[in-house]
Amino acid sequence: MSSFVRTLALWFVAAATAGSLTACSDGQASDDASGTERSQPMTQVETLVMEPTSFTDIIQVTGTVEALDDATLSAQTDGPVTMLRDLGVRVNAGDPVATVDAEEAEAAVEQARARFELAQDRFERQEPLYRDSIISALEFEQVRSDRNQARAALQQAETRLSNTIVDAPFAGTVEERFVEVGEQVAPGTRLARLVNTRRVKVTAGVPERYANDIQDGTPVQLDFTRYGAGVRTAEVTFVGNTIDPESRTFTVEVTLSNEDRTLKPAMSTNLRVTRAVLDSTLVLPRTAVLRDETGTHVYVVDRSDTTAVARDRPVELGPETGGRLVVEDGLAPGDEVIIVGQNNVSPGAPIDVTDRYDQSSEAGTPYEGSSLPTPPTE
Repeated sequence: MSSFVRTLALWFVAAATAGSLTACSDGQASDDASGTERSQPMTQVETLVMEPTSFTDIIQVTGTVEALDDATLSAQTDGPVTMLRDLGVRVNAGDPVATVDAEEAEAAVEQARARFELAQDRFERQEPLYRDSIISALEFEQVRSDRNQARAALQQAETRLSNTIVDAPFAGTVEERFVEVGEQVAPGTRLARLVNTRRVKVTAGVPERYANDIQDGTPVQLDFTRYGAGVRTAEVTFVGNTIDPESRTFTVEVTLSNEDRTLKPAMSTNLRVTRAVLDSTLVLPRTAVLRDETGTHVYVVDRSDTTAVARDRPVELGPETGGRLVVEDGLAPGDEVIIVGQNNVSPGAPIDVTDRYDQSSEAGTPYEGSSLPTPPTE
């Protein structure tokens, strides 16, 4: 064999060996890449299937408890205080709370009564003389005027005497004393504060944008759980007609029975006022909604025969209450929205749905909002 033929044979052998090695290397790399793709884990998510449901639109504000009957009683005449009820004493309407020395007032009544009786006697004696024309009409009119003035003076003296007793305008408890027995007082001097807490009112300021949404009788829920008094339902009993220029709110009041007197004036409470009840609407947990510079959107599940992937869906939102909000546009009944894990997916990413909820779920759902029961609707 010539040297040329031998060299050519060696070249072919080397080329074949190199090609075999290259093919083996490429095949192994391809298998490795395919294996890597197959082993990539899918994002685990939880979803909520959209179904029409009812939604109670709630206005949440903070209110303060006030006594419905709360009065400061003052002296109506001058003199030393002779009696004043002790703190904590409960009195009925019309019972005396305090008295002022009545000695001078009683003397004034006796004097005024004597003058009136004298004037009345003179009037009765002069009246027949006037009828018989023995005295003139002018003389008799003077007698009549004296009698009327004496009667008015007696009534005034009796009023001053009655003013020495300060009666309770309503049943209540003596909450404060501003003077002590023996102190000299004048008309207008504060004597005591009388409070009745068996009926109370809760006053709150509501933002002006809701001015046309609340009327007398609107259902409201009051949370007193921090005081051990639970949650109470009631109705709005007063709606203010003016807006506070500083807070831009209007006043609402709710009257409550408080026979056990667990509610005290100046306590604060959270009010949940029913603004409206929406029927057959789509509701989402607030945490399911994503916000960016383009607006608000959610991820929905797009299922095929072999896999499920995430799809981005822009949505328009409505009212929100207790961590739940209304979807006004962008979703339809039957859509499956990702409510847990949505921050870890991207459009078209494969997903693994581990839990699937619906709107009627009562327990175990991660989107339950407020712990308070739903406010009444009527």
